[in-house]
Amino acid sequence: MRGLRGILRMCFTNDFPRRIAMLFAGIGLLSVVAFTNIKPYVIYGEDHRMDLYQITDPAILSLADSTAAMVLNTSMDFSKTDPVAIHAKPFGVEFDLCKDETFYSQPNPALCSGFLVGPDLIATAGHCIVDEDDCAASSFVFGLKMNDAQTAAMTRPASEIYKCKKIIVREQTEEQDYGLIQLERPVVGHLPLKLSEAPAQAQDPVFVIGHPAGLPTKVDGGAHIRNTNEAYFSANLDTYGGNSGSAVFNAVTREVIGILVRGEQDFTWIAEKGCTGSNICADDECRGEDSTHISYIRKALAAMPKVDQNIQEPKIELAAAQR
Repeated sequence: MRGLRGILRMCFTNDFPRRIAMLFAGIGLLSVVAFTNIKPYVIYGEDHRMDLYQITDPAILSLADSTAAMVLNTSMDFSKTDPVAIHAKPFGVEFDLCKDETFYSQPNPALCSGFLVGPDLIATAGHCIVDEDDCAASSFVFGLKMNDAQTAAMTRPASEIYKCKKIIVREQTEEQDYGLIQLERPVVGHLPLKLSEAPAQAQDPVFVIGHPAGLPTKVDGGAHIRNTNEAYFSANLDTYGGNSGSAVFNAVTREVIGILVRGEQDFTWIAEKGCTGSNICADDECRGEDSTHISYIRKALAAMPKVDQNIQEPKIELAAAQR
């Protein structure tokens, strides 16, 4: 499955010729088609991304605790039952970036992001897991974060790693892009997030929690919805490939209103530095970052047998999310 990470790297950069040979290494044709149609993301205005150790709001930390990183099983060492070591190169090395790129030295093991919506159910982007082969090759890992400025939680208890069991529902068009995944067992120690019943509206303040470019968990706020239609909305969130599948929250209600799925080109050649770095747009420029409305996941859940679940009730404290 090395080809899956190769496809993501190809999407993150403009270096198409050097990476095209990776496309067919251990991945199905449907997955190839899906990933090559997905655009990654960008920074708008100031970079608002924060590591969890920098967050002081316990309500935001509680929401982050219900999010997970999608990691290839081949990137984890299951030779010892517990704990499990996760392997990845430094972010800057993986993508050949400028040495001063933010988070340059942090590891980037995640392919996508996801979040808990039921006892054993994860919501993510439809393009993240295309078929049962992708499912069999992937796990969702909770608590993959930076413990401090230098230390990543790259060794996780086996109890925090959940293999993908099957795809419950999935759709990927040029507009909506979502998937509902069943895990191999019910999740312990993490609560499903509350999904908004109210539709997203233009100018609503939003924030996102996920794994930009595969990095440990980041929170990004200071954004708002630019426009919306029946299938998705666009916002000026600072997101990257790897954020696909991230939960997008209304910053007032702190309920999930969308799933981050696509956006502007991540990286660009910076001539004055002679290297590649993050693409930066003004807050009101570039195309914006698209999120599928959470109503698709609500409908999928409504069609399933009812189960008892303890939904996380968000606390209304705004300081960290709207920073």
